Amino acid sequence: MRGPRLGVRIGVDVGSVRVGVARSDPSGLLATPVATLARTAGDLPDVQDADVVTLAGIVHDEAAIEVVVGLPRTLAGGEGAAAAKARQYAAVLARRIAPVAVRLVDERLTTVDAHRALRESGVAGRRQRAVVDQAAAVIILQSALDEERSTGRPPGSPVAHKRRKPRQGRE
Repeated sequence: MRGPRLGVRIGVDVGSVRVGVARSDPSGLLATPVATLARTAGDLPDVQDADVVTLAGIVHDEAAIEVVVGLPRTLAGGEGAAAAKARQYAAVLARRIAPVAVRLVDERLTTVDAHRALRESGVAGRRQRAVVDQAAAVIILQSALDEERSTGRPPGSPVAHKRRKPRQGRE
């Protein structure tokens, strides 16, 4: 088992309306909230969407070594529409920030846990909407950091950063 990798990681909770973002410290021990970004695309994200561009800027500014994106699986471990959307977003992000690695990690119940934690800390229901995505991103990233520390391996599964084929232009 290797020692933990050093470097900032970024955690991402992809929702249909917002994207929560968290970061780790350089030693990879602790996740903290960063931002909530408004989604600018519908079901098909693109490398030019404002939220993807802003997230790529955060990755660059933090000199992140890796991004972990939550993959919302069902309680039985399957994947539905939300997981497919998270995979699409992760693939677009991977293209945008290459060669920085993007990994998908299981995020079952993180939004439920985030709501519970916010409620227990006294954050009112209406104010929760503004920060629940960040809190979910923190939970996703912290569980990935903890997994890596316990196993000695990077968490989740890697996302390929395939380049799109250029369109055939008219001559």
